[in-house]
Formats: sequence, C-alpha cells, structure tokens
Amino acid sequence: MVRAPLLILSALALAMAGCADRAPVPEGERFGPNPTLPAPRNTLLPTVNIAPATGWPDGQTPVAADGLAVAAFAAGLDHPRWLYRLPNGDILVAETNAPPRMARKKRGLRDWIQGLVMKRAGARAASANRITLLRDADGDGVAETRTAFLEGLNSPFGMALVGDRLYVANADSLVVFPYQTGETAITAVPVKIADLPAGRNHHWTKSLVASPDGSRLYVGVGSNSNVGENGLDVEVDRAAILEINPATGARRVYASGLRNPVGMAWNPESGKLWVAVNERDELGNDLVPDYMTSVTPGGFYGWPWSYYGQTVDTRVEPRNPDMVARALKPDYALGAHTASLGLTFYDGSLVPAWQNAAIIGQHGSWNREPRSGYKVVSVAFVDGRPVGLPRDILTGFLNADGAAMGRPVGVQTDGTGALLVADDVGNVIWRVAPARP
Repeated sequence: MVRAPLLILSALALAMAGCADRAPVPEGERFGPNPTLPAPRNTLLPTVNIAPATGWPDGQTPVAADGLAVAAFAAGLDHPRWLYRLPNGDILVAETNAPPRMARKKRGLRDWIQGLVMKRAGARAASANRITLLRDADGDGVAETRTAFLEGLNSPFGMALVGDRLYVANADSLVVFPYQTGETAITAVPVKIADLPAGRNHHWTKSLVASPDGSRLYVGVGSNSNVGENGLDVEVDRAAILEINPATGARRVYASGLRNPVGMAWNPESGKLWVAVNERDELGNDLVPDYMTSVTPGGFYGWPWSYYGQTVDTRVEPRNPDMVARALKPDYALGAHTASLGLTFYDGSLVPAWQNAAIIGQHGSWNREPRSGYKVVSVAFVDGRPVGLPRDILTGFLNADGAAMGRPVGVQTDGTGALLVADDVGNVIWRVAPARP
C-alpha cells in the first residue's frame, strides 16, 4: 500500500510537471567555461522529478564506456558516500548519512516537499557513522578484507592522512586519530582539532583535503539554505572553504560564495586546489550550472547574490552590488542540477586517456525535467586547464522506469590505477578498469 505522503508528493509532482519548463539549452551548451545561461524562471513550487531509490537487481551493474569494464569492488555497504586511498593501497569508505535534523519552529511547504523528496531518493536513512577499511591484497579487483576501521563518528565525510595522523571531518568537527600503516582498526579516542559549522546543516557534508606539505587542512562547508532564505546569520563560515591549521585549530575562510563545495583535489599540473560546487535551485531546468573551478585564495564566487560570475539573483534581498562586483566566474560548468559531488584528478597509468583528467561523480538531479547527472564523467585537462566536453565513464544508474538503481558520489583511484566509485543507493563500490580482450 502506498502511504499518503507519497500520494501527496506524486500529486504535487504531477501538478508541477505541467508548469515546469522543459530544458531549452542544447546539451553541448550546458558544459564548459562559457555555458548558456537562460533567463531565470521562478515558479510557485519547485520542479519535482524524483528518481526513487530501488537498488540494483541481482547481476546488474552500471554501464561502462567502450573499452572499459565495471564490477563490484565491495558490496553490501551502508550508504557509502566518500572514498580515501591510504598510501599502502587500503581504501577507506565513509558509510554515512545526514545527522538528525534539528527541530524547527516553522517548516514551510518547500521544506516538507524536500524532506519527502530526499526520503524517496534514499537520503534520509540513519547514518552508520562508520569508516570501513577495504583491502584487495591479491590485486584481483575485489576487496577480500573488510573491517570497521572507525566507529561512533558523527556523519563523517572527508578524510586526510598527514604522516601518522588521520584527520576526519565530521558534520560538526574536525578530529584526528593516530594511524599505523597496515592496521585494520583504530580504537583510540579522537582528538578534536576544530569545531565546524553545524546546527541546521542544510548541507551537512564536510569534505577535506590536506595541503601538499601537510601544514594546512581545507574543509568544504555548504550553505544552510538555497539562497540565504534562512537569514545570513546562519551562514557564518558557510558556503566556503575553510583553511585550518592542524597544529593550533585556528581557521580562516580561504574562499567564499561557494554554495556547496564538496569534492576537492590538487591539480597535478598547476598545483592549484580545485573544487566541485553544487549551485542553487528553483530558477529553471538549466539554472544554475553546477561547476568545478580552481580556487583563488580569498576569492568570492557569488553565492547568494549572484551566480556564474556576476549574474544577479534577484530573489536575494537585500541586494549587495559590492559583493556581486567581486564575484569570480567559475572555470567549468558541469550541467545544472547534476549534483556533481565527487572530484579527483586521475593519477594512475592504467587508463592513459584519463591522464591528469578530472573525474567527477554526478549524484543526479531531483528537480529537473529531464533528469540530469546520474553518471561518472571525465574532463580532459591540458596545462592545468579543462578542455572539451565531459566524456561518460559510467552511465546506466537509472532503470527504464526512471528509478535510481544507484547514485554515484565519491570517486578515487585504487593502487593499480583503476577507478573506484562510491554508490550510496546501490551500497556498492564499483571498480572501473580497461576491459580484458
């Protein structure tokens, strides 16, 4: 029997589908350094086009691009979101979900709809609050060792090893553990390095990357709203990348105006920090493009007052023309509502075509018609800059009925140079490598 909230949600979706704009921007103009930005379209209610989470039927996998093959590296996980490769080749997986929601005095129709949407999309289950270690000691492409590496965390996400210290970004704090090469579990009590913005946690994930010399840590913190509708007092140190001194816990805003900065990685050619950013909703099917960009220290990227540079978002009051004038244009659009979360630069040799390319995990839209994302793509880089259009690596995450059998999130290479993809709906880590003749 279908429960009443889902019937209501379906009715709302049908009602809104009639007034939702169809995507007018050609596919090739939605990506790259200069995407087409159509006129914004404001509607009474947001477009709702959910891909209900179903999981994978037995024996079914995503579809790999020509010349590639995909298989499960590990299955039966609990909402695996993020991946980190240790120097010895062990893979850490953050099995995690959003922390419990704070009680709110006022909960509008949009909040209610979004809650139902996230539940149907598989994003409202309790968090396992665990980091699991996977080891493929015999190199056959399947992890034969799986251990609970760290438990009792608080919606963990980003991980970074500096020397013998393993840093973990929880939803509310940056903590550190001692680490010894090869160990399969850590039982030490975590030491807090710094508090991180928490509270309402409209965007809860806290991504993490260390500077090449390990002297600084960078944490991506998403906004507490779509476009500041909850007031800017709840956005302090949010929509930003924070720079933290691990020795003292001191932090500063490294870059701001980034609505939801998630995947971060150092470009191997330029040495610059790059980030994948999820942009705002409710302006139409092709606004606003998610993007990846190199990060200018001290740079401001527009949120909430403008998007993709200095295009003003007229919904935001009061206006702030001074901040708009400062807004930097991102480097590369990744398509509107694709939920581009994962980002890594390919550092292996197994797939020469990916050399230095950015690989992006696109979690997929819930508010676009037609749907976008639900794939893993690569973007070639030359001399530290993106060139050309994205190329598909993995597709086929949606079935013929439009349900999500899986949703890709974190991406990381393994010790052999194959690509690993965290699938938080299918509860699988997929491994992509060249197809055998």
